[in-house]
Amino acid sequence: MKSFFKIFFASLLALVIFFVGFFLIFAGIASQDSEVKISENSFLEIKLNRPIVEMTSDDPFAEFSQTLTNEPTPISLKDILESIEHAKTDDKIKGIYLDVPYVMAGFAQIEEIRNALIDFKESGKPILAYSETFTETGYYVASVANDIVLNPAGMLDMSGLTSEVTFFKGTLEKLNVEPQIFRVGTFKSAVEPFIRKDMSEASKEQISVLLNSVYGVFIKNIAESRGIEASELRAISDELKVRTTEDALNYKLVTQLGYYDEVLTKMREITGLEEGAKIPVNSVKKYSKSFVADKYNTNRIAVIVAEGNIVSGKGGEGSIGSDVFAKEIRKARLDDKIKAIVLRINSPGGSALASDVMWREVKLAKKVKPVIASMSSVAASGGYYMAMACDTIVAQPNTITGSIGIFAIIPDLSKFMDTKLGITFDRVSTGEYSDLYTISRSLNDSEKQIIQNSVERGYEDFTSKAAEGRNMSIDELLNVASGRVWSGIEAKDNGLVDVLGGFDDAVNIAANSAGLEEGDYMRVYYPEKKPFFQQLLSEMGTSAKILHKKYTYGEMANYVEELEYVMENKGLQTRMPFDLEIK
Repeated sequence: MKSFFKIFFASLLALVIFFVGFFLIFAGIASQDSEVKISENSFLEIKLNRPIVEMTSDDPFAEFSQTLTNEPTPISLKDILESIEHAKTDDKIKGIYLDVPYVMAGFAQIEEIRNALIDFKESGKPILAYSETFTETGYYVASVANDIVLNPAGMLDMSGLTSEVTFFKGTLEKLNVEPQIFRVGTFKSAVEPFIRKDMSEASKEQISVLLNSVYGVFIKNIAESRGIEASELRAISDELKVRTTEDALNYKLVTQLGYYDEVLTKMREITGLEEGAKIPVNSVKKYSKSFVADKYNTNRIAVIVAEGNIVSGKGGEGSIGSDVFAKEIRKARLDDKIKAIVLRINSPGGSALASDVMWREVKLAKKVKPVIASMSSVAASGGYYMAMACDTIVAQPNTITGSIGIFAIIPDLSKFMDTKLGITFDRVSTGEYSDLYTISRSLNDSEKQIIQNSVERGYEDFTSKAAEGRNMSIDELLNVASGRVWSGIEAKDNGLVDVLGGFDDAVNIAANSAGLEEGDYMRVYYPEKKPFFQQLLSEMGTSAKILHKKYTYGEMANYVEELEYVMENKGLQTRMPFDLEIK
């Protein structure tokens, strides 16, 4: 009888899964084929309460995946920018409504959105912003709005930026794991979390300079938007003068204290709708499917998006695989319809070998057609390696870049395996260095020197290629290298960046370099979107991995992922000296 019920319930479960899967596939196909229509007198709603990535695939199962993993699904920066641009001249769109309590993006990505909104205002259409709570990143976007409404019982944060680094040295000591470190560069502190319990003075110095540079841009731009002196706004921030919602109103950071229904009333007045009438509001996801951003043209600019950690091979979700990326550059180089290439980079770096593989393809492409680098929020270390061979490098003032340095970590797990798991090792080798890169024993001085020499050669290779790409002497390059991280402003002053600007500026430079007039080309994006069923399987696999990790480690999942990344990466690393989280 037990066997019968076991078979019965297993069959029932399989049947349920089959019908759910069939329904989702059918719904996904239907959603892809359905035409999106935008109503008259509409508002474009920009809701930034989820991670912003450079480009997303059209995932018909995003909401289902979010339900399973309890993780917000990403939104595409490309879709946001194109939607704002199109709404500017769309007669059906009467204004933009901003819902930006907390923006999950880097400062350069936020800058792109903010600048697009400023351009939108030239149409004469209004921008309304409302929130119960404005964080500094959310307020930075909202500060361009015509009306900024703050809930009377809410809060506006204007306290300045801070950055926190997580250290694992204590954890490794408890586990009897010894990280064996090899690095070049005073500021190459990516390894510090594994050998220290606090920041070195060099690390503190560069983070302090970087934060103040980023915050300087933040203060200057908000001051211009709100008609406040920058010195006054800085004092408001430094002295925490905004402690109540009334303070935010008195200092002119918001235009009104009010509730959501009052914002709806404003929207009805703008659209001419009667009191109580439903306001047509379109999300970016919906609106971006209602138009084609670029008209068909045989002249094309390839936009190759590189986002995530740099790894060898194919890579995956959230990483840049050198094989895939190099293939895309090669494809664009050999395609006669592609007149120029824009590399859109949002990466803290990763494998030195993978970075060099992609650098080579950039060099080859540069000989045939213009190649322009557009730096997003982070284009550092390996991210900078990808950009340094380009004809022109474009970065936002608050882009995090530079970090020209290199390191390697080989963990010694022998004590951990012995004391914690009772596992020991023994070996027989044919040569003195046959097991040079083992993790089952500590390295001797001779072996350590071999690896250190390899790191130094890698640094010499990195810096010499950077100097060549930037038309600098090696001494000039070394003065701004050593693993030091710079803001976009500082990078331009130091010759590491050519132009301060955004993605559109990079595309315009690419078009001009290729001799193309405005409207005489179209943008094509790579990597191309996957076929529907391949995307379905990929998303299901990703969701399962996220769900497993979240349920296994709970709130510690992010820290475990960070530890896994550094401890599992093999070979030399060109990676940013810290996982910088500015908040």
